[in-house]
Amino acid sequence: MKSSHRQVAEYAFEFKSMDFIQVISYFGTFVFAVTGALKARKYQMDILGAAVMAFVTAYGGGTVRDILIGIRPLGWMNDYLALFLVSLAVAIVFMLNKKEIKFQRTIFITDAMGLGFFTALGIFKSVQAGVNGGYAIIMGTIGATFGGLLADIISNTVPDLLKKGELYATACLIGGTVHILLHQQGVDDKITLVVCMLIVFIIRIISKWKRVSLPEI
Repeated sequence: MKSSHRQVAEYAFEFKSMDFIQVISYFGTFVFAVTGALKARKYQMDILGAAVMAFVTAYGGGTVRDILIGIRPLGWMNDYLALFLVSLAVAIVFMLNKKEIKFQRTIFITDAMGLGFFTALGIFKSVQAGVNGGYAIIMGTIGATFGGLLADIISNTVPDLLKKGELYATACLIGGTVHILLHQQGVDDKITLVVCMLIVFIIRIISKWKRVSLPEI
């Protein structure tokens, strides 16, 4: 009993001592995991399939980003709290009544939130790793979009990243550019992160609502 109480206390201390970047990372992990689990339910996968989809959606993009910029070990390795959040997301989706979920709308909202979180986080990590501004924006976009790309490939659907009529990666690029410009002007990192997240989320929502899209080639 004492050991279990000690473990709980350690987790509580860890949560209280989180910095702003960790909070963004965990929120992004959770909402992307929810997105992946909802996609699994949409395509009638079993609970193992949901766990795979949640894991890939939550970690796929960040893993590709960290490999490209040389971060070792990968961010999710040995992070039990992040793994717990993915498991929690799967459990929540599993327990929800199917009839109460409007799949397309819910998936879209959670995905838009995740895009904002991981674009900002990816750019911050890239800059901290010494990547210049332009490539940091690209790394942020990869971190935000490639998890969903891999999950869509697994579920045998056209990835949102490649769909006509939706500003997906473009929203990340715009938000990321603003992030870097504010950073170069010496604006506080917390402010630049929040502004980036909001811009990505709002552009994603407006592009869907107003059917804003890039011109065809």
